[in-house]
Amino acid sequence: MYSRFLGYRGSIVACEAWVKNRYKKPDHRKTLLNEIDEMLEDIRKLREDIDNGGVKRDAGVARIASMQKELRGTIAQVETFTANKDRKGLLMAGADRAIRELMFIFKDDPIELPLEEASMSVWSRMQLEE
Repeated sequence: MYSRFLGYRGSIVACEAWVKNRYKKPDHRKTLLNEIDEMLEDIRKLREDIDNGGVKRDAGVARIASMQKELRGTIAQVETFTANKDRKGLLMAGADRAIRELMFIFKDDPIELPLEEASMSVWSRMQLEE
């Protein structure tokens, strides 16, 4: 994402797509979604065991309650992760657009160099914020 500091003039979206294609990152959201599916399957199996008499009803119901609590926590974690990622992506896209428009408006103007330095400072600060 620091390609703009190195003089890259293309869009951040194109640069990010190239990086994602070239350097794969683990998909933590997908991992959490798979974990949710496994938890749902475990709850279903436990319910079957209770119905078949393999597990005592009171112990099974208590275990189901704790598993559902854990499941809700994982779902909330996925929602938070997704919302934060979406929000940051929108902010970065808006910032990129604003910086590019400012640079176009003040092209060949004496204020161009200080404006570019200031915009890169803002860009780097936004990159570091979570």
